[in-house]
Amino acid sequence: MTSSLLGMAQAPGGAQAGQQPNILTSMVIPFALMFAIIYFLMIRPQKKQQKKTQEMLSALKRGDQVVTRAGIFGKISEIADTTVTVEIASNVKVKMSRDAVVVVVSGTAVTE
Repeated sequence: MTSSLLGMAQAPGGAQAGQQPNILTSMVIPFALMFAIIYFLMIRPQKKQQKKTQEMLSALKRGDQVVTRAGIFGKISEIADTTVTVEIASNVKVKMSRDAVVVVVSGTAVTE
């Protein structure tokens, strides 16, 4: 009778109760899944946005209506490698970093 009770105490499938779970399935796979989720929800969209911003900055040309990070609206009057000169009023020009331009405004439409 005791042998039948001991037989019932064993885990199903004949595995012993003290057996360690496989480290691959218990730790590595969940971390890989979390990384994949974070990559597709956060990292990939951010890289796409950075690429789009770099394309916009490299396509800047004289005469473009722009908005800067400080919220200043103006028209590009001069462009250098790393700087732009933005005319914000008649005879008022501000020289700033090219990275300060956030949006190019064309007419009433805004492109980001």
